[in-house]
Amino acid sequence: MGTTGDRYDNAVIESFRSRMQVEPLDRPRWRTRLELANAIFEYLEIFHNRQRRCSAIGWLTPVEFEKRQPSTVA
Repeated sequence: MGTTGDRYDNAVIESFRSRMQVEPLDRPRWRTRLELANAIFEYLEIFHNRQRRCSAIGWLTPVEFEKRQPSTVA
């Protein structure tokens, strides 16, 4: 990790963080940390995981992608 071309490059998380800064947080200042935490939770659980399509998983939502994967029981 830490060198160019690593398999676990942090490009995915950098892309996600940039989306977080633009989509849900591009609003006036939040009055409390609780309001901000609720906005982030709502963005992740309602929009990102259920509605937003991702190119890395074949233009499916994360929920759709998980449903299509075979379940593995330990």
